Amino acid sequence: MSVLSLNVDFHSHSTVSDGVLSPTELAARAKKNGVDVWALTDHDEIGGIAEARAAATALELKFIPGVEISITWARKTIHIVGLNIDENNSKLLEGLAKTRAGREQRARDMSADLAARAGLNNVYEGALTYVSNPNLISRSHFARYLVEIGACRSVSEVFKKYLAEGKPGYVPHRWATLQEAVTWILAAGGVAIVAHPGRYDLSPVAYDSFFREFKALGGTAIETVTGSHTVDQYEEYTKIANSYGFLVSRGSDFHSPADAEVDIGKLPAMPKNSKPVWTSWFDA
Repeated sequence: MSVLSLNVDFHSHSTVSDGVLSPTELAARAKKNGVDVWALTDHDEIGGIAEARAAATALELKFIPGVEISITWARKTIHIVGLNIDENNSKLLEGLAKTRAGREQRARDMSADLAARAGLNNVYEGALTYVSNPNLISRSHFARYLVEIGACRSVSEVFKKYLAEGKPGYVPHRWATLQEAVTWILAAGGVAIVAHPGRYDLSPVAYDSFFREFKALGGTAIETVTGSHTVDQYEEYTKIANSYGFLVSRGSDFHSPADAEVDIGKLPAMPKNSKPVWTSWFDA
């Protein structure tokens, strides 16, 4: 089997952050859907990796430990995935703990803003019913509750109507810096990857500045084939990766069977001109 034809899914979330399946359930779904190599990349948290690794081992599913770190760059929230990390690295653990701090107060402020500007009351309390890890309450938990009460028909509609910049419920949070995130990942022996770059609201000039800074700091790759990209963007960002000398990664960004853009393991093949980040990690 060639490197490009391997069914890798290097971006997924469990109940340890804002997914709805446990690490064990997620491993089983990945295996059932034909994944050859799987990574768990919970938001700012590595607490599910031990369970995920054990479940993957039992299923004879190759496993890559990962994390997705939230950063603030040019006043925008951007996500950096770390793969092949040592989840016990003290510098990474300290950095993630710092990044998680403040999520609860942000959630309470989001709820207050939704009540004041949209007449939606007690959303914080409702969102908590979807939270397994109180330290990681997120916009996704809010979105699922707003769908439950009929404020919107889907999670994607929630993010268009609420919770995004300028909309009711949006409260900015000061995340890690790009330099901090990349430094923590490298300290843990991992590789730093820009998650779903096509999703951010940046100008072409800003994107160029961001990519150049990311590379200078030691960033390795960008996601190209991802559930957060359109089909046209698969090829577009592969060309962008090649132009900057980045490798590429692939992942569904799976959170929930009910609202997934793409199910875990169900992404199309990589474009032929792709240079995968996983090429040297294992025998294909």
